[in-house]
Amino acid sequence: MASISVGPADEGAETRTAGAFRPVPRTGVIYVTTEAERAGYRPDDPDWCNLGQGQPETGPLEGAPPRVETMTVEPSDQDYAPVGGLPELREAVAEMYNALYRRGRGSRYGPDNVAICGGGRTALMRACAAIAPVHLGHFLPDYTAYTELLDVFRRFLPIPILLDPERGYAFGVDELRREITGRGLGAVLASNPCNPTGRVVRDGLLEGWVRAARELDCALLFDEFYSHYVWAGDAGHVSAAAYVEDVERDPVVIVDGLTKNWRYPGWRVSWTLAPSRVIEAIVSAGSFLDGGGSRPVQRAAVALVDADHVRRESAAIRRVFGEKRRRLLEGLRALGVRFDLEPEGTFYAWGRLDALPPSLRAGDEFFRAALRHRVIVVPGEFFDVDPGRRRGGRPSRFRQYVRFSFGPRLPVLETALERLGAMIAAAS
Repeated sequence: MASISVGPADEGAETRTAGAFRPVPRTGVIYVTTEAERAGYRPDDPDWCNLGQGQPETGPLEGAPPRVETMTVEPSDQDYAPVGGLPELREAVAEMYNALYRRGRGSRYGPDNVAICGGGRTALMRACAAIAPVHLGHFLPDYTAYTELLDVFRRFLPIPILLDPERGYAFGVDELRREITGRGLGAVLASNPCNPTGRVVRDGLLEGWVRAARELDCALLFDEFYSHYVWAGDAGHVSAAAYVEDVERDPVVIVDGLTKNWRYPGWRVSWTLAPSRVIEAIVSAGSFLDGGGSRPVQRAAVALVDADHVRRESAAIRRVFGEKRRRLLEGLRALGVRFDLEPEGTFYAWGRLDALPPSLRAGDEFFRAALRHRVIVVPGEFFDVDPGRRRGGRPSRFRQYVRFSFGPRLPVLETALERLGAMIAAAS
């Protein structure tokens, strides 16, 4: 690896410190963005189409609440925020979940069931640091950053659970029970809706998952960052919080934040919802991992964490992003890209390349060719979560897949489809 210098006065320090650090692989979006920058990409360059981005468009949407453009910094905001988050924001998050998902239930979330921190990865990192030494199940494919996240904390053993593309990545309650009992799982981590496949566990199936966790005493860690991007049903949003019987006893941990569902990725505000004893452990982990989030941004977030805001924002998302979803799927199919599952949630399309010209059937080759046409995508192998790189040099099951984002504005998608069409035609 590259050497690291500790100072100009320490002659020879560059070589002496090299062995103290290990290279950390770049996750999918970071990798493709870095490679695109080498090819001339800049985030503010309108001549590039970034279908690899992991954020939604952040401007105004018709029917959505007005966007926040200013915030006031109070004198007290110069102080540190509590590691667990501002009390008023913790209370607002709890009440939002009660209003959206727990009407008529005797057991309701309170501030002690909520921890606030600075972004989704940080929230997941806190949760992983607080998990006991157990077998932790995780699905394939799933969110790229899980690879390093599940490797860096050595307290638990990650156990992969393979999903079947031919079944549209479905996973039933009986299958979950078999995995928990057969592999002795103490916890299961899943993004729901799933990044990248778009599969959504919802309604009776989600209720069954929560029941199985309760009866088998297996913690379910739900990454719900795309839970307001749901394309079927009436609500447009989904959460395991709706099926928790007792908020203090059911082993359900939910992580969400303003990044995707509120379309404020730059705010870096997230939260964890869980039994209070779990929150205590997560806050303790935060005291040495990150020290807490931004005080003024948390205070500004209180007004956004509201049930009516969620209903209005998710309805606008459904209209605008639903049209982008339709156009991207339609356009990619016309180019020969196939789908094991039309995305039920998220703003991603998980496309198969096996029907394209031979030179474009591998995700990395497709990615490299797309860069030459100023389009960015993410090769599928990044979602083949492999903590510790234990599979050696075996090729990924998802090497013929690419994740396409319909997070950007519709004109960007239209331009990207035109350029990808020219790329595929030239390779035919």
